[in-house]
Amino acid sequence: MNNTLRLRQTALAVASLAALLSAAAPELALAADKAKTKAAGTYTTGDFHNHTTCSDGTLSIKKLVDKSVGSSAGAGNLDWFMLADHGGGSARNCTLSEDPFTPVAPALGLTSSDTGPYPPATYPGGGQPASTAKGPNQSWESTLPNGRAGILGDGTATPKVMWRWQEIQSFQYAVMEAESRARSKPMWVGLEQNAPGHEHISTTVLNGQLPWPKTGTGNANLQAQYEYCFDRSDSDTSRGVTNLWDCTVQGSGNNNANLDATAKKITGNNSASTPNLGHLKILEGIRWMSEKAPNGSIFVPAHLERAGLYNPTGSNGFNIEHLRNFNNAGPRIAFGFESMPGHGAEINRGSYSTNAVGGGTFGGTGVYAAEVGGVWDALLGEGRNWWFFASSDYHSRGSFGPDQRETTSDFLPGEYTRDHVMVRSGAASLTAEGIIDGLRSGNSFVANGQLIDRLSFTVCAANPALPRAANKALLEKAATAAVSKNNEVRIDGCATMGEKLVVRPGSDVIVTIALRDPVGTNLSPYSFANPSLKQIGVTQPLNAPVLDHVDLINGNVTGYVDPNNLAAYAGAWTANKGTPAAVNPSTKVVKVFDKSGWTAAADGTLTMSYRVSGVKASQYFRLRGTNLPANLPYETDANGNPLKDFDAAGNIACSDAACPAHLTLAVAGNKAGLAVGAKTSSYDVAAWADLWFYSNPVFVEVVNSVKVAGVR
Repeated sequence: MNNTLRLRQTALAVASLAALLSAAAPELALAADKAKTKAAGTYTTGDFHNHTTCSDGTLSIKKLVDKSVGSSAGAGNLDWFMLADHGGGSARNCTLSEDPFTPVAPALGLTSSDTGPYPPATYPGGGQPASTAKGPNQSWESTLPNGRAGILGDGTATPKVMWRWQEIQSFQYAVMEAESRARSKPMWVGLEQNAPGHEHISTTVLNGQLPWPKTGTGNANLQAQYEYCFDRSDSDTSRGVTNLWDCTVQGSGNNNANLDATAKKITGNNSASTPNLGHLKILEGIRWMSEKAPNGSIFVPAHLERAGLYNPTGSNGFNIEHLRNFNNAGPRIAFGFESMPGHGAEINRGSYSTNAVGGGTFGGTGVYAAEVGGVWDALLGEGRNWWFFASSDYHSRGSFGPDQRETTSDFLPGEYTRDHVMVRSGAASLTAEGIIDGLRSGNSFVANGQLIDRLSFTVCAANPALPRAANKALLEKAATAAVSKNNEVRIDGCATMGEKLVVRPGSDVIVTIALRDPVGTNLSPYSFANPSLKQIGVTQPLNAPVLDHVDLINGNVTGYVDPNNLAAYAGAWTANKGTPAAVNPSTKVVKVFDKSGWTAAADGTLTMSYRVSGVKASQYFRLRGTNLPANLPYETDANGNPLKDFDAAGNIACSDAACPAHLTLAVAGNKAGLAVGAKTSSYDVAAWADLWFYSNPVFVEVVNSVKVAGVR
């Protein structure tokens, strides 16, 4: 059968299913929206957490943008990009470009203008050093026409530190707008906020910015003001000098109780004398966003577990009550977390130490999301719109330069971790507003190492008038067709990620999954056998991972927890699940799909489904998948759950002749009995070996049962 005929027959089958479902009882066709009311869309890729030399990164804006949205070897080729340096201030001018570094071929007398079979021009690992008088490590003071006089910031330092709000407002935004227009991709300015009372949060206030495809001259004034008002590292009290900013929120009791009269902002933080003041301030920031830019703001806590449990007298992590507070204060703004951190190639994966909540990462994911029935499932069990995200958190390549393919620290945006976000642009161009709406919708999934690059995940009401096999076949055809076009199933009576399906009690629902495990190689520079799989005699190239299995995870929805019921609302995560506020005991893996239970196509598309009969309670479904089988030493347990990444450190041999020189060496007493001095799977090799994807949930609301209140 030719492809044209096959697509036509698939389209007819999908149309037939839509007609059959629409003819069913009304209660069986109550998805989040009827298909015809949804604008058309496609899944896009982007990154919203990264750094330049305007904070603690090593690259210029232009270099980082090129590595993120560009298409050169190793670049991410992302569809969109949000710049997100830390708040506070910086002495370095990140708007300067890097200068090419001469290739390492001095014996041949070659220069960077020559061509030949030697390494291409590259840049030092830390960018151009200040001593070269080139590149983005140069100071604002030495590069601005008026020197120190042009810098609004901390004058006690030499070189002088510029307040981050001035960097955003007067320098960074203009570069980002120009780069966005030149590359015809939406790119704008955000902020990795040093959060009062906590650690870090990825934020943006888009209003005023005019990235491509918009025209005219925009500004990042509101983003700059947010940094001044609510970043704990910004000690400026000038109100933005001529900006005359006022950080008050209408109707807030903090306007009188905690506001500094000179700075017009809350200037304190968590401390022994003011416990929890920082948390109060961050909630004020969410309310400010809701007032100033309710549709153009995001607030996504980053690497939540890294700094440990919350400390009411310091700025550490996040307990579950803080996530609930954020979502309660602004459900359209605080709608998820980055529990899959960046820094994926560090020796301590994710930059998580043993002091992190959970004691480290699990398959590159923090324990809040990695543990089935844990913190994320507790939030979903309330029926909250709380979504899973990930980003690069790019700073540097560690001991390598940004043009080298190896790394001992970070992966470039899009190189390893990708957020796949549905953007409903219809026939119009992709826009920043549409991207933020897509993030807010929860219709997204995350994959590391290009383990999968497309996903259709739906829950549909089964039509009792159709045979079971017909329901299954038609829905699987619809899912496969959606994956072929990188979009979604659009049928009445079906809900996808971030949505809810409303059904009558006793209905059957069908969970349908189609995904693409892409044929060919990913962006890993290594083609030798995956060391983790080699332990069990499986030879699989590190740059050609194969999906091993998919877990379908299910939990009940019992409704929002009353904030006044502290035992159910608040509490720190504990390893033995001893805190009832931070668990969902109903959550479990209900189905494991592998090659014995899915249908595979030549292009890598895998299709599978699962029927749930007689649903009586409101609930949700979510997915995760990996290239690793269950019970793999130091990687997964007998049930396929990821083990702590510290368990693998120093215990998995990298014995191939091509294993790189920068890997750590086995030490005496290692658990695996490796010879002392043998290379072990570590840094980037360990990350490329251990890949996972996570989907956001699909909810099912049963009529006369618990309402899924946080989801449309």
